[in-house]
Amino acid sequence: MNRCVNLPEKPVKVQCLATRARSLLQWSAGALLLLVIALPAHAQAPVWQASKDGSTVFLGGTIHLLRSRDYPLPEAFETAYQASDRLFFEIDQSQMMDMSVQARMMQQLTYQDERTLQSVLDEETYTALAAHAESVGLPMAMMQKFKPGMLLTTLSMIEFQRLGFTPQGVDAYFNTRAMGDGKARGELETIDQQIDMLASMGEGYESDFVTYTLSDLEGVGEAIEELLAAWRAGDRESLEDRFISPMLEDAPELYDSMLVTRNQNWMPKIEAMFDEPGTEFVLVGAAHLVGEHGVLAMLSERGYEVSRVDAD
Repeated sequence: MNRCVNLPEKPVKVQCLATRARSLLQWSAGALLLLVIALPAHAQAPVWQASKDGSTVFLGGTIHLLRSRDYPLPEAFETAYQASDRLFFEIDQSQMMDMSVQARMMQQLTYQDERTLQSVLDEETYTALAAHAESVGLPMAMMQKFKPGMLLTTLSMIEFQRLGFTPQGVDAYFNTRAMGDGKARGELETIDQQIDMLASMGEGYESDFVTYTLSDLEGVGEAIEELLAAWRAGDRESLEDRFISPMLEDAPELYDSMLVTRNQNWMPKIEAMFDEPGTEFVLVGAAHLVGEHGVLAMLSERGYEVSRVDAD
């Protein structure tokens, strides 16, 4: 892990930063704590189906980082996959390794003017950030030009790598499966849309954003088991209480930009799926599905019958 941040060679540093930026595109802030723990595969799962007028769309709440021991996934994922003709992800995952995409990420997720982290953060926040960076062996000099979105992914990836997680999560798994099985794939937003969103993350409230990020990272090791058990069980109420409510209270701007706005933008595409032949399986970060402004609630409000998919 630390070799990506400690090696002195500039090309290696740039490559590692691009890798971390790419990883952020694979996982929304809403999934920071919604990973997974090893529970029995027959347990209830974060997979639902929405139906109306004889048409059905499956919706799976994903996590973008996994450990090898977290497989197999809950059986409800397989049930929905086998019943589906097309899979939809947040973004087109096949473009993730495109060098031009990585170049745009590096360009937009770092300050290109005179601004630095030290200049946009208040003294107290910058001091706390520097202390955290030192504790994980990350030189502050290397991060000075990071925008908050890049800072989030760098610090988070270091922490989750320490806990044994890798970017090979639910989305990557089913993208590979669909490619091998010849199933059609689609996306709910473009990579450029997500880059733009990440580039503006925390803008205007940088100190509050960084403080919120550091607070989450401090508690992740202690809280992760309960939080992730709630994810695997598809416990909507628990996920809302443990994640959505604190985010609304502590970082309402982040909640709006990362979840509410994007969910609203996705709804026309999701509703259009009910008029298409065949069946779709929509796979998005679990935080997008739950809560008052989650996709499941919005579908229910619009007259769709939403129910859990349980394995046979």
